[in-house]
Amino acid sequence: MSQPADLIPALEEELEAELLPEAGQALRTGQRLRRYLPAILLFLLALGAWEMAVNVFHIEGFLLPKPTVIASTFVRELPVILPAGLFTMREALGGFVLGCVLGILIALATSRWSIISDGAMPFAIAVNSTPIVALAPIMNNWFGITNPLAKMSIVAVIVFFPVLINTVRGLTQVNDGALELMRSYAAGEGAVLFDLRIPNALPFLFSAFKVSSTLSVIAAIVSEYFGGSRDALGVYISQQAALFHFAEAWAAIIVACLMGVAFYLALLVFERLVMPWHVSLRAAEE
Repeated sequence: MSQPADLIPALEEELEAELLPEAGQALRTGQRLRRYLPAILLFLLALGAWEMAVNVFHIEGFLLPKPTVIASTFVRELPVILPAGLFTMREALGGFVLGCVLGILIALATSRWSIISDGAMPFAIAVNSTPIVALAPIMNNWFGITNPLAKMSIVAVIVFFPVLINTVRGLTQVNDGALELMRSYAAGEGAVLFDLRIPNALPFLFSAFKVSSTLSVIAAIVSEYFGGSRDALGVYISQQAALFHFAEAWAAIIVACLMGVAFYLALLVFERLVMPWHVSLRAAEE
C-alpha cells in the first residue's frame, strides 16, 4: 500500500500537468494582447481624430466624409458593394493563381538552366516596370472590356515578378553543406530539387505570396477604373466618385481593404499548414 509521502510527487506532477497548459494559454493570450492592443488603440485614435478634424474645421463631405457617415453608408450600401467586392475578388484570385503558376514554372526553369535566366530576367524586369495604367487599356482591347480575363491578366503581370524573383532566390540559395551531402549520396537532380531546393524555397515563396496578395487586389481594382462590368468594385468606386458620392466610394474602399486583409490572413493560415517546421513560425508561437 502506498504511503502518503509516496503520493506527494505523483500529486505534484498531476497538478503541474493540469496547471501548465492553462498558464501557457494565459501567457500566450497576454502576449497577443500586448502585440495587437497598440495597433487597435492607434486605429481608434486615428478615427477619433478624423471625426474631430472634420467637425472642427468644417470640412465638406465631398472632400472628406466623417467616419460615422462612412460607417452608416457602409451598412446601407452593403447589399450592393459586397457582391461587387466578391466579383473583384474573383478577378484578383484568378490573376493571383495565374501569375504565381507562371512565376514558379519560370523560376524552376531559370534555376536549372542559366541560359533561360539570362534571357528571362531582363524581360521580367521590363514587364514589372510597366505601370497598370498602361496595361489596362491594352488588356481590355485584347480580351474585351467586360471580360474578367482582362483584369486577371493585369493581376497576373503584377504578381508574376515578385513570385519569380523570390522563388529563384529560394531555389538557388541553398546550403552548400546540404547540397554536398546530397551529392555524396549520389542524389539525382530530381531528388535535390524536391528534397532540398523546394523546401528551402518555401519561406521565400510564401513571402512573395503575402506581398502579391495585396498587390493583386490593388491591381484588380485599378484595372477596373478603365472600364469593366457594372458588378465590379472598381467601376462602382469610379462611378460614385464621379457623382461626388464620396461616402459610398469610401464604403467600397473599406470592402477592398477587408478583402486584402482576408486574403493575407488566409495565406498566413495556409503557410502554417504547409511549413509548421519553419523557425519564423515557431518563434511567433513562443
